[in-house]
Amino acid sequence: MTDLTVTVDGHELAASWTDENPETRDAIADALPVEGDAARWGDELYFSIPVDVPPENAQEEVPVGAVAYWPQGDALCLFWGPTPASQGEEPRAAGPVSVVARLDDVTPLADLDGGATVRVDPA
Repeated sequence: MTDLTVTVDGHELAASWTDENPETRDAIADALPVEGDAARWGDELYFSIPVDVPPENAQEEVPVGAVAYWPQGDALCLFWGPTPASQGEEPRAAGPVSVVARLDDVTPLADLDGGATVRVDPA
């Protein structure tokens, strides 16, 4: 079941909420829709959102397709491959993040040249 539509420079991506960080997920769900000009850091995009919640089950290594909240920067992050902090091919955040959703398909993100405009809407 698709819970979210994540639009990255005109590409619509489906995403589903995950259950491991319910307080963070609910805070983000209450703030939707969110949109911003995202910066790129390796194979990660991140942008500020109007949410301020403490870390919840935070981790640095995340799965491909993770949509995560970075409490240190009040930012939403999309991961699809290695970042400058990675020790191999795994996506790794600059600091602990709370995973709240998973993108169904990250293939369109591989074509990005730099930053992008990102919008997250409820499906």
